[in-house]
Amino acid sequence: MGKTVRYGILGCGMMGQEHLRNLALIDGAEVVAITEPNAQMRQSCLQLVPDAIFFDTLEEMLKADLKLEALVIATPNYQHADQLLTLFERTHLPILVEKPVVSSLDQIAKVRAAASRHPAPVWVAMEYRYMPPVAKFREQLLAGDIGDLKMLNIREHRFPFLEKVDDWNRFNAKTGGTLVEKCCHFFDLMRLLTQSEAKRVYASTGQDCNHLDESYAGQTPDIIDNAFVIVDFANGKRACLDLNMFAEGSRYQEEICAIGPTAKLECFVPGPGRFWPTETLGEAPVPKVILSPRHPKGPIEADIPVDDTLLAAGDHNGSTYYQHVGFFAAVTQRQPVDVSIEDGLKAVVIGLAAQHSAQTGQAVEITESGFSFK
Repeated sequence: MGKTVRYGILGCGMMGQEHLRNLALIDGAEVVAITEPNAQMRQSCLQLVPDAIFFDTLEEMLKADLKLEALVIATPNYQHADQLLTLFERTHLPILVEKPVVSSLDQIAKVRAAASRHPAPVWVAMEYRYMPPVAKFREQLLAGDIGDLKMLNIREHRFPFLEKVDDWNRFNAKTGGTLVEKCCHFFDLMRLLTQSEAKRVYASTGQDCNHLDESYAGQTPDIIDNAFVIVDFANGKRACLDLNMFAEGSRYQEEICAIGPTAKLECFVPGPGRFWPTETLGEAPVPKVILSPRHPKGPIEADIPVDDTLLAAGDHNGSTYYQHVGFFAAVTQRQPVDVSIEDGLKAVVIGLAAQHSAQTGQAVEITESGFSFK
């Protein structure tokens, strides 16, 4: 039997519970402590980890002598930076932190400096990297199946933001904005697939359909529900994000397209299976990767199915499981971290720059310390 790792979890709402279900699939992962002040979320978690000890605050969990060996942060976005700084100061534990790693520009320098001194692995949860169809897409792209990548397009047409505890995801002040909260995943993919750093961002956005009839303490949500974002990279490659959050009737939720001089490569990823109307449309769509060469013409289509057990464990096409396998190896075998704090921060900077571009109508230049504009 391999090594057992004692996990502490911060936050067990919708995403935190997905982490619990996937950790249960990893031999040697044991969740012993959960910080979660919400009574309803605690009750849901008890069905998954009945022997875990619950705490109202991080302070209480750190004071308890539980011999924790790893931590997972799945709290609301606006809590991530302060919780990381506390953990960097008071522990030497490995940490997996949900995206976005920060939610505002002024948090970046502090988190970057503190993370550089932390002696244990810190992994930023960018689940989209690990979806099997996206992993296959990346493999073919890096193998040169389209030649040198010239243009990259990521389209997400999906359902509106779900309800979260205390409705924290309805306002930019707590999320960092839709292009940070939702889309740092995609900006991370852009960096990964272009193998370069963003140098310029331009965005056009709207709040046209979702949440306009909602009110919280007299305030209407201010989060956007659609966007086009163009990103220029230092190596000359260009990428575009097409986001729409009132298009849940789509067969595929994410579509990624890379074009080079010799071919086009596409990836099609369905949304969460629990939202697919099987009673009227049958089985949920299967992920696909399609290569379309210029010569000879003719698409080469491949189904990339995801294991049913992994599909049942979460909403991200099995990626949360594969991510945890990697983090577990980093903790137990000193394997390198796939998604570093620096990766997480750079993805957030692109998102914040896009939010700013949309507000001002200006293109934004990415700098080492953040971004600038004229």
